[in-house]
Amino acid sequence: MKQGLMRTLAALMAAILLLTGLLFTVKEWLPRLAGVWLPENTALVLDSNPRWQQGALRLAGVRYRVGDCEMAAASAVALSYRQSRWQLSADAVSIDSACAAKIPASDDSQQAPRSLAEWQKMLPHADVSIGQLAVAPWQNWSGGLTFHTDAQRQRLEYRGKNLRLQAELDGRDLAIKTFELKAPGMAQPVVLNGTLNLPVIPDGLPESGALHSNLRLDGIPDPIAMELKWQQNSGKLLVHSEAHATPLLTLPWHITPQQIDISQGQWNWPWASQPLAGSVALSAKNWQQGLGATEIAGRLNLLTQGRGGKGNVVLNLGPGRLDFQNSQLPLRLTGDAKLMKLQFYAGLPAMLRGSLIDPQLELLPGALLRMKGQLLSTLEVDEARWPLAGVVVSSAGISGRLQAILSAHNGEMGRFRLHLDGRASNFWPDKGQWMWRYWGNGYLAPLAAKWDVNGRGRWQDTVIELDSLSTGFNRLRYAGTTMTAPRLTLAKPLLWQRDPARPSLDGQFILKARETRLNSGGYLPPSTLTFGVKGRDPAGFLYNGSLKAGDIGPVQLRGRWDGDRLRGQLWWPQQALRVFQPLIAPDLKITIQQGQLKAQVAFSAAADQGLKAGGHWLVTNGGVSMPDNALTGIDFSLPFRLEAQRWYFGAHGPVALRIKEISNQFSLQNITADLQGWYPWSSARPLRLSNVNIDVLGGKVSMESVQMPQTQAASVLIKHIDISELVTAMKLKQLAMSGKIDGALPLWLNNSRWLVKEGWIANSGPLTLRMDKDMADAISSNNFAAGAAIDWLRYMEISRSWATVDLDNLGWMAMTAKVEGSSRFSNRNQQVSLNYTHRENLFQLWRSLRFGDNLQSWVEENATLPSHKEKSDESPD
Repeated sequence: MKQGLMRTLAALMAAILLLTGLLFTVKEWLPRLAGVWLPENTALVLDSNPRWQQGALRLAGVRYRVGDCEMAAASAVALSYRQSRWQLSADAVSIDSACAAKIPASDDSQQAPRSLAEWQKMLPHADVSIGQLAVAPWQNWSGGLTFHTDAQRQRLEYRGKNLRLQAELDGRDLAIKTFELKAPGMAQPVVLNGTLNLPVIPDGLPESGALHSNLRLDGIPDPIAMELKWQQNSGKLLVHSEAHATPLLTLPWHITPQQIDISQGQWNWPWASQPLAGSVALSAKNWQQGLGATEIAGRLNLLTQGRGGKGNVVLNLGPGRLDFQNSQLPLRLTGDAKLMKLQFYAGLPAMLRGSLIDPQLELLPGALLRMKGQLLSTLEVDEARWPLAGVVVSSAGISGRLQAILSAHNGEMGRFRLHLDGRASNFWPDKGQWMWRYWGNGYLAPLAAKWDVNGRGRWQDTVIELDSLSTGFNRLRYAGTTMTAPRLTLAKPLLWQRDPARPSLDGQFILKARETRLNSGGYLPPSTLTFGVKGRDPAGFLYNGSLKAGDIGPVQLRGRWDGDRLRGQLWWPQQALRVFQPLIAPDLKITIQQGQLKAQVAFSAAADQGLKAGGHWLVTNGGVSMPDNALTGIDFSLPFRLEAQRWYFGAHGPVALRIKEISNQFSLQNITADLQGWYPWSSARPLRLSNVNIDVLGGKVSMESVQMPQTQAASVLIKHIDISELVTAMKLKQLAMSGKIDGALPLWLNNSRWLVKEGWIANSGPLTLRMDKDMADAISSNNFAAGAAIDWLRYMEISRSWATVDLDNLGWMAMTAKVEGSSRFSNRNQQVSLNYTHRENLFQLWRSLRFGDNLQSWVEENATLPSHKEKSDESPD
């Protein structure tokens, strides 16, 4: 008895020790035991031994491997049994769908397929909860999952950021209560619901069903409704918009055990610039043998009508196959698309290769895309060509040789041809590498100039680098100016770092030109503009530069560009005026003697405001000499503003011109003039010239002001002009006069006929007139009538003289004069009253410098006897 008890206790202790050993080594033996039922080359891996806690068996992590591929992994797994239901939960489960292709096919052809009801009876009463389920490569659709099951009914609920689903299976009836999907390009989630009747054996499609969905797409103004219905082996997918009677998509389909066919499908897209439509046909043979064995073939076409007539683009698919590991599906896009203003021509053979999850599209030899037509309202494309043979497109990027050729013209601007050639390696914007070179040439008609461009660059990840640039014209001709060979190059490479964490833009340019010739005969020496840019990107940077042309300059330039507005400032340090001598034509024989110039300008330019500018130019102590005259002591101050193509002169005080002296046949001194107002002027914004003063011939000529547009005459006042100085300046040796005159000339600048109307000139004090004896005697001997008159003019004292003057805008002057005075003749003083009129073209008179030489002939032709004379008792001295 005692020995039997001892044996029982020993067996019990052995059992306890065995169970304890099994529990602590479950991490080792359980995966091996499970391997008996798992497919070959698969394994279950536990991260740690299980533990019992709070009424549940808990595992830190469980992983399922297929070879060296981890197909599934679960963390924080808990299993318990409560209220007659199993409870299974996990914090996170991740599944890699690419590993499914590595699971060996099982040989279950001898087993009879089980019905849906049999599968449901096998399900335990259980509640499954997963905090976060992620299936690669569709991680964007990850979310939480709950699943409630028993032998009669199964309920599934999925909650993710971009996907929500509520469904219930009751027997063979599957009800999709809620399905919401957020996808790029959709303004609102896709909402779907409906019911399905599943087959008895769950190895095929549902026997019948109806699904309905509503969605909105970005850029599409109307909501879109989708409806899918089928019965047995046939059905139809219908997509339509409430605003259009014609369906957007109609796909009738039919399924047999050997093949799926979509035939006579139609599609329509009414929201393009022109309505687009076409047909769809697709077949999938041997579909029940799996995706890898399914042969896919199809055809989709696009009908267009526009510039050049009707067009038809056809996309042919297959025959080929899609596979999770190695897809091989031929594609060919051929035909032409005629849009409203453009025409596209395509011949693009291609092959879809690789994994269905991450396929590659390889464009085959002969792939070419062409385009022509009106690209912009001002640009006509003669031909654009994109040779695409060898280009590979995948999720990793674009690889292969990238080329483009563009030929275009504009009726007014000219023509050009550009080439781009380069190579890409796994390139997407800001990822991978694209290296390129470019070249081209053209003709710019408004400037009568040929131009060319060439350079190299690369796009490496987030950095765009322009390594070289050379572009320029053979010459530029515009508004009487010809610039020879201007050319823009890089002083150092232009680098644009596009990384949002550290954006930057840095580069330096040089613009050079040879001599710039002016039609006037002068020229600007060879010029160089050097400027650099530095900032975040092409939409926001600072620039700084310097312009120099021979001895002119340097002019400093700096500013910024913010993507909408260009701002800047120009500084012209003080510089001698003599450096501008090349700008003056040698034929003018004008020599700059002295003076200083300095300037400062600020400007702003934008599409909505145009150009705004303001600044100040200042010339001090200028001096200019010419063969017949010289200007000294020139001071010129020009403050200005420019806005909306209208100038305002005198922003902080009037434009001021001061000239100390102009030396000519007679000297002009202390010249002043002030200008203030708008140009072009208007009644609301006039331009006013004021403070005009000239000291001349011992007197003064002045004008208080004149306003444009002119509403009243500007009065030019003549005060105390010395006639003796005038005669001396004109070198009239045959005539001597003395005394002073005053006058007022009403000046019109925009009158349709007159320059001066009803002006007057009168003496201010006594005048004397003496004619050279030899000249008088010569006139008397040649012309008796003229001699009688000349006798009265040999010596004359004028007590009163008055003349009215009119001058039209053709230069014709009409003068009516009256002179009263006394003349000494034949040893007697006699009173003389002289009335006469005179008409002459002043423009021709000023062009003639032989006024003194012609005086004698003029007097002979125009002198007449005095109209009234009286004898005097006095004798001549």
